[in-house]
Amino acid sequence: MKKSVLFISCEEAKQICDKSQYGDATFWERIKLTIRLSWCRVTRAYTKRNKSLTKTIKFSDVECLKKEERQALKDQLSQQLKNQN
Repeated sequence: MKKSVLFISCEEAKQICDKSQYGDATFWERIKLTIRLSWCRVTRAYTKRNKSLTKTIKFSDVECLKKEERQALKDQLSQQLKNQN
């Protein structure tokens, strides 16, 4: 079976969607994704959820631990586990 140049699989569309989200998709990949989105409701749903997740994370008020804080927490946990044994 010959692979089509314009029509891509759902899996390939998901990969391009993920790449596009971070600005890594090429112009040609975005065109193929747009074609896939025009007729595939599964890909449209995936893209919608992906965009929603990205937006939620981008505008969340989550603060991550700094590297030093993570290491201190890890050391403290290791010490606690040693003390239990």
